[in-house]
Amino acid sequence: MARIHLGHIFHLAGAPLVTEAAHALKSIAEGALVIEDDGTIAFCGDRADVPMRYRSTPVSDHRPGFLLPGFVDTHVHFPQTFTGDSYNGGQLLEWLDQCAFPSEARFADPGFARRAAVEFCDRRIASGTTAAMVFGSAFPQAQDALFSETQRRGLRMVCGRGIQTVGPRSAAPLITSEADAISLVRDEIDKWHGADTRNPTTALLHVAISPRFALSVTPQTLKSLGELYDSVRHRGVYVHSHISENNRPGTGEIDETKKTYQVDTYLDTYDGKFLPGSQEGGPSMLGKRTILAHAVHCEDSELDRMSETGTSIAHCPISQQFLGSGTLPWLRTIRSGVNIAVGTDIGGGDEWPIPQVLNAAFKAHMSEPDPAGVSLHPAELLFIGTLGGARALDMEDRFGNFDVGKEADFVVVDPTRTPALNAVIAHGLRSADPTMARNQTLFGLLMRTRETSIAGTYVQGRRLQPPLAKTKG
Repeated sequence: MARIHLGHIFHLAGAPLVTEAAHALKSIAEGALVIEDDGTIAFCGDRADVPMRYRSTPVSDHRPGFLLPGFVDTHVHFPQTFTGDSYNGGQLLEWLDQCAFPSEARFADPGFARRAAVEFCDRRIASGTTAAMVFGSAFPQAQDALFSETQRRGLRMVCGRGIQTVGPRSAAPLITSEADAISLVRDEIDKWHGADTRNPTTALLHVAISPRFALSVTPQTLKSLGELYDSVRHRGVYVHSHISENNRPGTGEIDETKKTYQVDTYLDTYDGKFLPGSQEGGPSMLGKRTILAHAVHCEDSELDRMSETGTSIAHCPISQQFLGSGTLPWLRTIRSGVNIAVGTDIGGGDEWPIPQVLNAAFKAHMSEPDPAGVSLHPAELLFIGTLGGARALDMEDRFGNFDVGKEADFVVVDPTRTPALNAVIAHGLRSADPTMARNQTLFGLLMRTRETSIAGTYVQGRRLQPPLAKTKG
């Protein structure tokens, strides 16, 4: 049955670039979102303008709450569900060795993996994250647990098993042979890509080819993965990995990658140019369904190439702070035209709600040294947390805003559930200029929203069940 949802609506109409987000921002204080029984949006506008044919439609009144498009997390690690805030030394490579790899090895236990899959989905629903690009476990039984639980809960997900064919001793339980790496990925694609509807164009479940990063594989692995991707690209399969996260001179990820592969740029390894001197060694894995996380220290040529191929960046400011990786240069990155979305990067990141990632992004880019420092517009923050994520997943035609005909993925934010947020919304300073006042309200909403603020998470118009309340005794 169709349903009308009432609340203050914020969304970005149409298909703007991030630099155009302020002009695309729509704020409808007495908003109505009409959802057809097939889960698509039939109307978005003022409740006084709801078409007559819906005047007897059931109503869900969320006022004084806000209706926002569902948040999109474009980089999050399933096997690091319990790894956030792990302390045991150092920046990226040390943290992987001491914290991440040992934590991920525990997912060989099917019971532990099932428990993590439930927690992972609980946190997503509680945080209003309706769609996610997930870096998966190395273990097939753990992947099956995540896909099964995600399907049961009704969430959107793109996920691929983490691929490693080389690595330090601490990663040994996660490493497979070259042949097994390809076989396991192919099996996962055949089993889970579009499995819920048997049609990837309508499915909630999708699969990605996910080499952890260039240092976790070999030229032969990259060649084989590129050839596999060429054979399944037409089916809508994705690619997901990391790039240019840590640049500690001499021992950081970027220098190690260039030294190991003897290439000109880090991106060359994913672009099929992974032989010494950046000679072509296999097919490129870049494209509209490729998401590379971090891109903190990319060269201009790498950003231009990502923009040219439609490859997107998952910007993860919280984990970049946690691991001392630096800050993605905002102005230089957007100047290239590459699409930017955001990721929590759980567990290098330690915040599940996307609004908290947006909070960190604002502070990080405000703090960039002059003249690079910039105060991000609230609409730009909304873009990278919603529509930019849908674009990164190449599903902008399906969700990401409230344009009529799209699938109704949205979140209800109720400020009264979080006293600090309610105080900002009810009593914060507001300009006499209506446009600035609108921006101030959206800014406060995005900066202060926590898990406690999320009153409902909806995918295709269906409310997803939140985690069961924990009771004592």
